[in-house]
This record gives sequence, structure tokens and C-alpha cells, in this order.
Amino acid sequence: MALHKGTRGPRAGEARPALSVNPLYGEANPASGMTCTPSRHRLPDGPMAPTTAYQFVHDELMLDGNARQNLATFVTTWMEPQADRLMSDCLNKNMIDKDEYPRTAELERRCVAMLAHLWHAPDPDSVMGCSTTGSSEACMLAGMAFKRRWAKRNPVSYPATARPNLVMGTNVQVCWEKFCDFWEVEARQVPVEGNRFHLDPQAAVDLCDENTIGVVAVLGSTFDGSYEPVAEVCRALDDLQERTGRDIPVHVDGASGAMVAPFLDQDLVWDFQLPRVASINTSGHKYGLVYPGVGWILWRTADDLPEELVFRVDYLGGDMPTFALNFSRPGAQVAAQYYTFVRLGREGFRAIQQNTRDVARSLAERIEAFGDFTLLSRGDQLPVFAFTTAEDVGGFDVYDVSRRLRERGWLVPAYAFPPNRQDLAVLRVVCRNGFSADLADLFLDDLASLLPELRSQPAPTGKVVKAFHH
Repeated sequence: MALHKGTRGPRAGEARPALSVNPLYGEANPASGMTCTPSRHRLPDGPMAPTTAYQFVHDELMLDGNARQNLATFVTTWMEPQADRLMSDCLNKNMIDKDEYPRTAELERRCVAMLAHLWHAPDPDSVMGCSTTGSSEACMLAGMAFKRRWAKRNPVSYPATARPNLVMGTNVQVCWEKFCDFWEVEARQVPVEGNRFHLDPQAAVDLCDENTIGVVAVLGSTFDGSYEPVAEVCRALDDLQERTGRDIPVHVDGASGAMVAPFLDQDLVWDFQLPRVASINTSGHKYGLVYPGVGWILWRTADDLPEELVFRVDYLGGDMPTFALNFSRPGAQVAAQYYTFVRLGREGFRAIQQNTRDVARSLAERIEAFGDFTLLSRGDQLPVFAFTTAEDVGGFDVYDVSRRLRERGWLVPAYAFPPNRQDLAVLRVVCRNGFSADLADLFLDDLASLLPELRSQPAPTGKVVKAFHH
């Protein structure tokens, strides 16, 4: 989560004027001490009525953006009312306490089993898996399993003389860089080149050596929505093993694509059908269609998850094996994920993901038709596309477009690509369930209305929009 620096309150001797509470929802009795706003940066001296506290917080949150207009985030922003109600029913259930909440634990187990079948596990009963707070935690767990397996294969050299490394593209999500930094693993990254915006299989193999703990392939790049060639990466590693004997596993970061490809790209081979794929993660709260935060991580077999990483505790009752970075968390998201699985089924997921892809492809084509932009991707893999200003456009850049769209309530991130294409700055649109064709039309209308003024600019304003990067 984001880090926040404490905002200072009034300095010593400074006075902040007391602001009165709206009398329609504030306490009418002045003796109650609830006629003024509470301290913003220090605990107030006493309590206030729950309705008043609610209104204070509610009023501030009204200034947040409209989640449905956020085209930067991959995270689900809409669910059915029944799912909302089910999540509310489970907010007080601690996911880790499987002895107290055995049915919630059973729903988690069923979700793992469903994903094992969806991702073509050769023996679904042998799969190991669990829910997480999101794909970032899931990727950390996958990396930890890679590192421990490597250490067990190299008991003499580890850790005195060898430093483990992990091979990936420069287009990976930031969680992989965090993993390498936090767990002291060398990140060996294949840069993007020219019009190739993700991992090159041979370049990845060229970075592998006896200390490589694994290779990460991303099914759905956060930069442009394209799938990395997982099968080609595995074939290149098969050839490496034949030549050198090095058996290097692959993790598929399917944060988004692992809940799209099984329904829309059924001929694509990327999952446990490939023997070299040891683990897969996905975000239930992205194209798994659940509110944040829930993710999933599955290992092909128990051998792919070293037993010594699993902790067993009994102080909540029973015997609880757990592999996680955190401990307590609500069971609401897991219940919502199971609801979504049984509510939609394969056909329901296929229909939703197909509609989302159709919206993305149509919107991309109509943006291209303006003539001011060049598409880098078209939304035909992930329902995500990236575009930049055309070569003959000199009066504005992607940062100008992002800034002006924000004035209309649309959050569309503008950012530079990773090495070696840092010269390329793009806009990216993420289409999700809830971003309908009608909303896409409204977005396009707003973009069209801004273009005449942007075209009249003599030069880009140079104002970089500081938006969150997902």
C-alpha cells in the first residue's frame, strides 16, 4: 500500500477556527461538545454520535473520483448487489481462523480446485494453492518458493558464494522488483526493444545461469495489455536444459490474463499444460471480477512449494497450515470470489470478458480514427490498449491529453515505457466489467471535444500528470 507522511496539524500557538457542524446532522445540544469538527490529525478528546461521524467521513469521501471513470486501474469497481450483501455478511470473519470459520475455509479450498481445473493442472488433487491479498503477495510467495527450491539444490554454495537471480522483462509489475529487493535476489531484466514490448524468450535464456531461481512470464503486460509468449519461453528453457542440464522453472504472472485467456483464448497454451510452469498467480480483484483485495497462487505439485515455508499454528484452534506474508484478513473477498465462480460459470465469464474485449477493441479503433494517435495495442488480448500521439502531432503530447481528460473526471494514465524504450510515452485505457459501450461512447465524446483546443496549442505544456501507476 502507499506510504503516507504524517501531515502536521497547527503549530504551537497557531489556532484553527472552530467550524460548526451542519445543524441538520450535528448534535443540537452544545453541551455535548459535538457542534464543531473533530481534530483531523489527533484523536479527539471525546466521542461523537455515529450519525455525525458517518456524515463527516462520507462528505470527505465524496471528493474521491468516480471509480467507474477510472480507466487506469485494473481493479474491479462494480459487483452485483447480492455480492455486496454477501461481502457485508462476511466482513467480521477472519480468513486465517479456519477452525472458527470452517465453511469460509472450504470456499477457499473450492476456489483453488476450480482454478486448478481452469488452468489445466495434470493432477488437480496434487495442486497446492491459497488465497492472498492480491497478486503482489502471490508473486512474493512464488518468488520465495523459487528461492528456497534453488537453495535446496545448491546447499554448498548458498548463501556464502552465490547470489540467486530471477529473470524477467523490464515490463513486469513493480511487485517483482520489490521481491528481488526485499529478498536479496538479483533482478535480471530483459529490456523492451523497438516494437517488442515484452519478454524475448532467447534473451531471457541468455541471462540464465546456475544461480537462476526461475523465469517470470507475464500473461498480460501492465504497460500495453499484451501476452508474453509463455510457451516459447518454456521451449527455450527446455533447449537450455538439454544443453546444460539446468532445470529452471517458470512462474506465470497471470494477474489479469489468467482470468481472461481461459475463456477467450482457449487455443493459447500458457498454463499447467506446459510441464515447466511451476506456479501461476492471478488477481481475483481484477478480471476475477471481485472487489479488492483478493489474489490466488497455485503450485503444480506439493514439491513446487517447499514444506519448510509452510507454518502450522494451533493457537486459534485446530491445526492451520499457512503460507502468507500477513496473517489476519477478512473472508469477505473469498466468499465473493466463490459467489462469482458459481454465479457466472465458464459461460458467464466468457460472455463478460468477451463484452469487455469488444468494448476495448471498438474504442481503440475509434480513437485511431481521429488521426491524432497511434495504437501500440488494440485490446485484442487483455481488454487493455495503449496509444501515443501520432508522429505529425506537435502541439500536444500524452500528458496534455491525460491532464485534460482528468478535468472531465476520466483518469487515463500517461507514462513512459521501461528501458530501452523510455523515449516512448503512452496513454493506457483499461476496460473492465462495468465500463459499458455507453460509457465508452461518453468517454470518446469527451476526448473528441478536447481535441480542437489541444490541436490549437503551439507546443506541449510540459505538465506531467502525476497519476498512480498500476
